[in-house]
Amino acid sequence: MLSLFKSNPTKKLEKRYSELLEQAMQAQRKGDIRTYSMLTAEAEEVHEQIKALDAQKSQ
Repeated sequence: MLSLFKSNPTKKLEKRYSELLEQAMQAQRKGDIRTYSMLTAEAEEVHEQIKALDAQKSQ
């Protein structure tokens, strides 16, 4: 029952991942490829963290 009130780190990371991809898309549309690349790389790091957490849960 108490697990109901625990925060879900995966959910936070998924939200951050989505925000980074949105920012990257906006940067690409503006022609700022350097910022697009940096944001995409950061989003990929967050995605790797999400996959690691999911792998931990499945064990």
